[in-house]
Amino acid sequence: MPVQEIPQHLQELRASFRAGHTRPMAWRRKQLKRLKALLRENEQALADALHKDLRKSFFEAWITEINFTVNEIDHSLTHMEEWARPRAVDTPIAYQPASSEVRKEPLGVTLIIGPWNYPVQLILAPLAAALSAGNCAVLKPSEMAPATAEVLGRLIPQYMDPQAVRVVQGAVPETTALLEQKWDHIFFTGSTAVGRIVMKAAAEHLTPVTLELGGKSPCIVAADAPMNVAARRILWGKLTNAGQTCVAPDYVLVERGAQDKLMAAIKSTLQSFYEGNPKASKDYARIINTRHFDRLTGLLEGQHVALGGDSDRDDLYIEPTVVTDVDLDSPVMQQEIFGPILPIIPWDTIQEAIDFVNDREKPLALYVFTKKRATSEAVLQNTSSGGAGVNISVMHLGVPDLPFGGVGPSGTGAYHGQAGFDCFSHTKSVMTKSALIDPPVLYPPYSDFKKKVTRTLL
Repeated sequence: MPVQEIPQHLQELRASFRAGHTRPMAWRRKQLKRLKALLRENEQALADALHKDLRKSFFEAWITEINFTVNEIDHSLTHMEEWARPRAVDTPIAYQPASSEVRKEPLGVTLIIGPWNYPVQLILAPLAAALSAGNCAVLKPSEMAPATAEVLGRLIPQYMDPQAVRVVQGAVPETTALLEQKWDHIFFTGSTAVGRIVMKAAAEHLTPVTLELGGKSPCIVAADAPMNVAARRILWGKLTNAGQTCVAPDYVLVERGAQDKLMAAIKSTLQSFYEGNPKASKDYARIINTRHFDRLTGLLEGQHVALGGDSDRDDLYIEPTVVTDVDLDSPVMQQEIFGPILPIIPWDTIQEAIDFVNDREKPLALYVFTKKRATSEAVLQNTSSGGAGVNISVMHLGVPDLPFGGVGPSGTGAYHGQAGFDCFSHTKSVMTKSALIDPPVLYPPYSDFKKKVTRTLL
């Protein structure tokens, strides 16, 4: 789609929406089933593209992208009629006879801008939500994952209704041209810096936005936590997709007396995961490009590397790396890492760990490992994050009924399950009043009697 044709495509989609093309529940169901078929029938092609872009293994591509999105679609197919059903609410006696209800209506023509780190899941899962709510959508895949973008650009027109779903390929010029248009909603997943650009562009048209961003997601480990389990779950969340995950543990705050035990468990776990050689492992992904590789290796400059540290620029490989004795003012603790580098920072009291988190921007996710409910509750009740996990990392994303989104700089709005349906819907309040009875008490002139009656009723 050339840039100059974008307004025409948008106009065609808007005409389709206004004609009611996307509103019938049967149409929504058909489109979701077609989207599911796209994923199921092209698993190998999608996995091959993800391997080419990020060196993801087939299993990782399947579990975190393809099947993840299928599960979201299945959940919507099961529940969307219930989500769309009008909901009656009470009407005060003063307004009787009347009825009141809340309706969900589609927003219209939406723009979905996908990222490069999960370039299938993070563009097609929002699309599933938009379709379930009865919207049209324009998709902008990330140019930084070109193989996946090409496959999506080829498959989507084959499977999806062209009167409702279209794809725009390209880079900054195309994205800029898209953001200049007036949309009914913009859904963006990516960095906080680009999120600000999207929000500023949307403000020109007062377009509502959902921004799925990121930040430094902390992981708090208490001394009573089972260290082997904690190490496995932290490292699984951290090293999936080579750490290029928005909710990956960004740094670990560990109770000081347990640091050595945790480090030993991490070392053992890394040996187990990759059989002593992550570079040779088919289950360990690569950094997306040289720019991000250079940024990540730059974060290691001046750091005390306790484990790992090897890298190969030609292969875009960075070994799983743990740093300790971290300078809190250094870039590794000031920037979202978004890679396989894990700082370990000790604490003496749980309040110290809580204060450490609260002294920084609100993260997209927060994790706490402990056997004591009092400890986990102290963390959950006294910190703010988009989502949280107790004795897990990342896995909360897989529960469709848990809304996923950030807070403050880590994002605005949420999706997954009903939250996704609601994200792409307008909640309309409707009151219907009988015309058979029309008492004059609310109409002027306001006599003392009318005032007395009104004050009594209201």
